[in-house]
Parts: sequence; C-alpha cells; structure tokens
Amino acid sequence: MSYFQEAKTHFIASHQNPINQALHHIVNILVFVGIGYLFIDWRVALLCGVLTQVLAIGGHIVFEKNEPAFKQYPGIVIIVSMIWSFENWFGLRQLLQQTRQESH
Repeated sequence: MSYFQEAKTHFIASHQNPINQALHHIVNILVFVGIGYLFIDWRVALLCGVLTQVLAIGGHIVFEKNEPAFKQYPGIVIIVSMIWSFENWFGLRQLLQQTRQESH
C-alpha cells in the first residue's frame, strides 16, 4: 500500500462520527474561502485559518475522541482531506445516501 493510501485509510478510519465529518467538510470549504480572501482582506483569511483549526481539532476532541490524522501523516493528510470532501461532494453525497436509507 502506498503512503498516500495509508494516509487516506487512516484519515477515513479516524473520521467516523457524522458531526465530525460535517465539521471537516466545513473546514475544507473554509480553506478555499481563506485562500480567496488572501487577496481581498488578510484578516478574513486569518480568521478562516483559525476557524479551520478550531473546528477540526474540536471535532476530534468532542466527537471522535481521537487525535487528528495530521499528527501521524503531516502534510499529505491535507490533500487526503480535500480529496475525501470532493469524493463525498462536501457531505452532500452522504446526506443523500442517508436520506435514501431512511425512506426505505
């Protein structure tokens, strides 16, 4: 298994709580917002950066009760997190699947 696949497997395993998953999707959206605001207002970009850490770490402390995947796979887990959010359409795919299961 490649290092990237190991990181992705670890990331998915450490993000099982639906609330923590939602928080991480929000974090990934905030990353794009923060990058966009770097050229408009650095204070908003900084706020987005701080919020990403509060939400991500808070989700692990409060909901997952585990350590962030970043601790074991620094750097690459950021890419893994973005790919995970895109694969799950930033949480929409998970909501649709859950809605379908509940209606059957």
